[in-house]
Amino acid sequence: MKLRTIAIDDEPLALRLVTDYISKTPFLELVGAFDNPLDAVDFLSGQDAELIFVDIQMPELSGIEFTRSLQEEHKIIFTTAYEKYALEGFKLNAVDYLLKPFSYEEFLKAAGKAHKIAELEANNLPSVEANSQFLFLKSEYKIRRINFDDILYIEGLKDYVKVYTTGDNKPVLSLNSIKSLENKLPAGKFMRVHRSFMVNLDKIETIDRSRIVFGKTYIPVSDQYKAKFQEYLDKNFL
Repeated sequence: MKLRTIAIDDEPLALRLVTDYISKTPFLELVGAFDNPLDAVDFLSGQDAELIFVDIQMPELSGIEFTRSLQEEHKIIFTTAYEKYALEGFKLNAVDYLLKPFSYEEFLKAAGKAHKIAELEANNLPSVEANSQFLFLKSEYKIRRINFDDILYIEGLKDYVKVYTTGDNKPVLSLNSIKSLENKLPAGKFMRVHRSFMVNLDKIETIDRSRIVFGKTYIPVSDQYKAKFQEYLDKNFL
């Protein structure tokens, strides 16, 4: 298995070194490199990264502050020129800590730890598709049971999601990210078609010029997800 990986460092040479190391490591996939942690925050609001190499000492937002701001769990490896930050980094359950300048051997050892943890987690995860037909969501100070078969589509906002279901004019509003829901839903039944939308494939009845129609709502299929959605259509097209 490959880990989707991003690197964050405000120093261009340091960022280039880490991205080069990532690119030459077989079990890592480089999906983003950022010299500003705020750009990484924006990236993670719409896409996933399982492993993050992040510098601790940065002007606008430190690596520690960046890690604390994340709404979802990621495997973190801190990189820094200052050994004094090591303890604080490990308090955040970082996988490892690389002291600059570090060699590829040191990098590979730290990355290997993250990969091993990911493999153990994958082997121990229960199959949601096989064992669950619903999930629970916190909404308006209550916990709501949402059956997978009842979901039409999910809309992601900045800090919330709206879950639209059959037979209910009002969506269920919950303090969650669309990515966290995507990880809970069975992949064969639901598909992300846009940064802000995920649909129940079984509920699609009409497609109008690359837009999925649910009643009066038109959900666009963005370029990022168009190929995957087209593959689904091709497999089910007569």
